[in-house]
Amino acid sequence: MVVDAGYDGVKLGNEMTLEFIEDMIERFKDGKKIARKYVFQIILAVMDLVRKEPTMVEFDVEDGNEITVCGDTHGQFFDLMEIFRLAGKPSETKSYLFNGDFVDRGSWSTEVALTLYAYKWLYPNTFFLNRGNHETDDMNRMYGFEGECRAKYTERVFKLFSESFSALPLATLIGKKYFVLHGGLFSDDNVSLDDVRKLDRFKQRQPGQSGLMMEMLWTDPQTQPGRGPSKRGVGLQFGPDVTKRFCEKNNIEAIIRSHEVRMEGYEVEHDGRCITVFSAPHYCDSTGNKGAFIKIGPDYKLKYTKFDAVPHPNIKPMAYAANGLSNML
Repeated sequence: MVVDAGYDGVKLGNEMTLEFIEDMIERFKDGKKIARKYVFQIILAVMDLVRKEPTMVEFDVEDGNEITVCGDTHGQFFDLMEIFRLAGKPSETKSYLFNGDFVDRGSWSTEVALTLYAYKWLYPNTFFLNRGNHETDDMNRMYGFEGECRAKYTERVFKLFSESFSALPLATLIGKKYFVLHGGLFSDDNVSLDDVRKLDRFKQRQPGQSGLMMEMLWTDPQTQPGRGPSKRGVGLQFGPDVTKRFCEKNNIEAIIRSHEVRMEGYEVEHDGRCITVFSAPHYCDSTGNKGAFIKIGPDYKLKYTKFDAVPHPNIKPMAYAANGLSNML
């Protein structure tokens, strides 16, 4: 595949460079695209990297380092830029974990996914991506990512992204203290971190309607004890007693999850053991919520930052969604 001779961006060789990322980000801000060859290169490189990662990545924060945990970004590229402005650009000492739902709903999902993937390629050991319930084919078909890939690039680009999504890790354990996953806990109290470690995520590419992968991507906390039916129609809800037992059994301090809007950008529930972080402020241009991220240093204390949405070009959320769903936010 050749790059059009008229392409006026920085060229990409066999290795990702900071120069390329910064030029790509400026192009995206200006409403431009990158060469299709580079899109393929980025996705293939990241697919190769994440395939080699375990289903649960384990990361310890070393002295002089910090990790910033972000929740759903949902195609809100200009708000992603605000996260990097406030928290600092990714580097060898500024680690990041994006906890799923990079795409769909917001109309800059390809830009968000390519930016995150480019940083993953540049900093494979300090930049991490967990899979969310929107890194799946049926969600992408319904909520805009597939249509956006087709409109901006090609059907093949979507298929490649889909393949890469199914290779993403499902969880990250930070400092043996914080279990970070997109949705939440399980229908069975006997599930342990070891079960997550052993889960073969390559066996089923899509999460389906039951099983550990589905529960990790889809469940939500509830205030009452025990477990209850999900308001989403898939997954379940888990109470503070479920969270307490899981944390004690696995000797961790808390779970950090995303998957739900929080008006203040984050919420601490279940006696401090269940933390929700959501990083798409003014979600779908209609919710009025703040976004948030969590910084964790070598002392493993959680530092929360809330932020507001920033202006973006006048393109509506769900602009690429199927079946006129953009009218049904």
